[in-house]
Amino acid sequence: MAYKFATKAIHAGQHADPSTGAVMTPIYQTSTYRQSSPGNHKGFEYSRGTNPTRKALEDCVAALENGQFGLAFASGMAATDCVLRLLQPGDEVVTGDDLYGGSYRIFTKVYEQYGIKFVFVNASDSEAVRRGITEKTKLIWIETPTNPTLKLADIEEIGKIAKQNNILYVVDNTFASPYLQNPLDLGADIVMHSATKYINGHSDVVMGALIMNSVELYKQLFFFYNAVGSTPGPQDSFLALRGIKTLHLRMQAHCANGRKVAEFLKNHPKIEKIYWPGFEDHPGHAIAKKQMKDFGGMISIVLKDADLQETFRIASRFKVFTLAESLGGVESLVNHPATMTHGSIPREIREKAGVVDNLLRLSVGIEDAEDLIEDLKEVLS
Repeated sequence: MAYKFATKAIHAGQHADPSTGAVMTPIYQTSTYRQSSPGNHKGFEYSRGTNPTRKALEDCVAALENGQFGLAFASGMAATDCVLRLLQPGDEVVTGDDLYGGSYRIFTKVYEQYGIKFVFVNASDSEAVRRGITEKTKLIWIETPTNPTLKLADIEEIGKIAKQNNILYVVDNTFASPYLQNPLDLGADIVMHSATKYINGHSDVVMGALIMNSVELYKQLFFFYNAVGSTPGPQDSFLALRGIKTLHLRMQAHCANGRKVAEFLKNHPKIEKIYWPGFEDHPGHAIAKKQMKDFGGMISIVLKDADLQETFRIASRFKVFTLAESLGGVESLVNHPATMTHGSIPREIREKAGVVDNLLRLSVGIEDAEDLIEDLKEVLS
């Protein structure tokens, strides 16, 4: 039977514990497993490679993305690193010009020194992605919606381009979550998540995930995953699995609050520009409407006539929103990308992508929307 999203979020990959009947997946806090004879075991040998709690999480996340295989990592960056290990010196990657700062950093500061070339294009223009491809291109890496200016890339159109050129295609689905968007259904080979964010949803776990359908790709990635040892422990896996059970409810609340906050901010006299794909005048609105279930709880704003000092002052005055890194938790967060999440990107490149000093990124949580709006009113007054 093909279950719907909420049922999969609560049940996929999870079974009552055979020894006790416990409904919740136990925390298998063990490093190793008894073998009846050498090589004869119950599917688990050593917890760096496989662990029952982590396996339940991986199977659940894979089900939510309509994928066959899932891998959980100690962080989103560890998941990103695992994919990049598929490349060889001389290979090229086409990617977006508006990326999470950590992705930009690992691309340019870590993998470029091993002879990998990264070509940054405006991924909201599918033809720009096509033009960036050469005979050396082995990977297309797309983030949509982007962090932090919420640009949209057409996953399906870029998927066709990747297939025509026999190029591996990865979509970072962190901002949307599996509830709002499923890139594998639209042509992606791999979906990446910083599961720290919406998937876990409670700001108490750092984790990453990869999901795919190809068994060969799974075997390649599992080799690096096990060999390098970038795997999360069972306690974190348990917490993420617990968080997933309310993903659909949380995302509905994030989206509803996001809409109210965006509508409040849209014509506010202190706001020069607002980025939220739910507005019809957003350049990516049609794409978002086509490939997303709703428009999410991420909003970025550019403050009118505010220098860096004034922007800092405003960011520090919130009472309900918390000034902090990260996003996607039940609590609302405000972030200054230029000095926080995107601080590793050189100023000229960052500003060209729209990450200016007076831009703030809001992760709208699931508090009462009226309290969030009142907080914004006071801060901006």
